[in-house]
Amino acid sequence: MIKKIAILGTGANGSCAAADLTSMGYEVDLLDQWPEHVEAMRRDGLRICMPNRKLEITVSAYHLCELAAMSPKYDLVLLYTKAYDTRWSCELIKPYLHENGLLVGMQNAMTVNDIVEIIGADRTVGVVVECSSEIFTPGVVQRNTPPEKTWFGVGDLEGSREGGSEEVAEILSNVGNVSISSDIMSAKWIKLVINTTMAVVATSGLNGVEGLRANGMREVLMRVTTEALNVSQGMGNKLVPIFGLNEEDIKDTNRFIETLFEKMMADVGPAARDCILQDHLKGRRSEAEEINGLVVEYGAKLGLPTEVNSTIIEVSKRIHSGELSPGPETFELVKEMVSS
Repeated sequence: MIKKIAILGTGANGSCAAADLTSMGYEVDLLDQWPEHVEAMRRDGLRICMPNRKLEITVSAYHLCELAAMSPKYDLVLLYTKAYDTRWSCELIKPYLHENGLLVGMQNAMTVNDIVEIIGADRTVGVVVECSSEIFTPGVVQRNTPPEKTWFGVGDLEGSREGGSEEVAEILSNVGNVSISSDIMSAKWIKLVINTTMAVVATSGLNGVEGLRANGMREVLMRVTTEALNVSQGMGNKLVPIFGLNEEDIKDTNRFIETLFEKMMADVGPAARDCILQDHLKGRRSEAEEINGLVVEYGAKLGLPTEVNSTIIEVSKRIHSGELSPGPETFELVKEMVSS
């Protein structure tokens, strides 16, 4: 039975999960490396602002440096750090994970292999996440997808212990809708295919709905996702429904990616800014290299073209370095680069 839970990485999505689970009576520790955020949560609690309501709740928040003195034993760790922080995060929390506990990656990109290598396949399961939220002010989160619009796909990995996915699904049902997947790795790759669009839209400096109206945006999005889908299928992954859709929703369609993308956009709403744009606005490194870069890496192994994804990585790096800024001019540069 899962009694004590850690949310490791309480940025936007991690804070949403922590608030929901705390409100349902679970014993939840929030562990984060952003000092101002931790202090704000301790002082004022956590405020989750949703389209139709607010959740204000007292939480147990801790700085990462306090973990060693706490010496807890967690039955479940939900890992919400950036994908590029996965390995050190797993090493950090491993001594505090109960011997029968589970650690689950709730991130973008494909962090499963790193988690399995460090924690073990028997102590994790696979999860696909659809949750849109933003945090710019410590202690305050804008959640674009309230629980009824949030979705998780949960499934066993090779070597997962029996019953682990059901335990995780029960916990996550307090945060959003949950589906059990019989092919979680295909589902995770399909989500990664959709996520390749984030770095494209982020170059425009616009939110999702506004970005889609930009001249030429849909064409670039189709090219970046087509490359990613070809790589996914080249690896042997299947076309599986995600975001709460079922097999009937994708049956006999030649618009598989468009169907998933449209469902996601309907769920997140008209004002949502994706996590890569948020990172650009904060001056932080984004996950473009872990998402679009993974497509390029595996495309090279399979001999498949990934020029558009490569271009997006290059532009994202130039934004992070300060050479470019997200905006219409930068997206015009993307169009020029991918058409040359």
